[in-house]
Amino acid sequence: MSYGKSIKQLAKLIKESNHFFALTGAGISTDSGVPDFRSPGTGMWENVDPLKTSSVDALYNNPRLFYEEGFSRFIKISSAEPNQGHYMLVRMEELGYLKGLVTQNVDGLHVRAGSKNVWEVHGHLRTGYCLGCKKKYPFEELVHQVELKRIPPICHNCHSMLRPDVVLFGDPMPAFFLELHQRIQGECDFMLVIGSSLVVYPIADLPRFADKMSIVNNQPTDHDQVAEVVIRENTSKVLTDLVQELEKR
Repeated sequence: MSYGKSIKQLAKLIKESNHFFALTGAGISTDSGVPDFRSPGTGMWENVDPLKTSSVDALYNNPRLFYEEGFSRFIKISSAEPNQGHYMLVRMEELGYLKGLVTQNVDGLHVRAGSKNVWEVHGHLRTGYCLGCKKKYPFEELVHQVELKRIPPICHNCHSMLRPDVVLFGDPMPAFFLELHQRIQGECDFMLVIGSSLVVYPIADLPRFADKMSIVNNQPTDHDQVAEVVIRENTSKVLTDLVQELEKR
């Protein structure tokens, strides 16, 4: 199927659906300067073992390593700005098509772009919290302490260690994930996967609970064979062209 026909088919699937959801991964944020995880040559995990620097085990057992190496990635991500792809998903929501947006990303760019119905299943970089008294802090407070070499950053209230509000390797999924899972299973009749290789579970399971699915991703996925449409192209371009097609009368 040609690119143009694929866009028209995606628009048709969206217009025919009653509960269209999108699932986004790191690929949607590469145009914002945030590297994805697994693209050959550029992926964030190409030369780094995330279990050593960005896991719960590292945070508790080697907080200096976590905050000197793993945390630097979060600082870089937190300065990114939304791109055209993020804004096109906002537009789909405004048009009444997109009923829910599930993201694996912690960059918060969907929220900053203006999307309303967002489930950030791996957390976000807007806040952190104390492991002792659970007091919330702006993410900037963690960054400030780390930049001052106060490692690990400490709660001003009880002097316990602070951590970012993200789901690290080894963390449980957030409490709302079961509800989200049930909602998709019960409602979602079409899911568009954008910029995800669908290898991180249990998120990668979600598309199979939709009645129909399609995929926009630069790399092949294990779900391609069951997708209605597969497009391997820049996500911002695809979403811009898709919105233009949806806006046609």
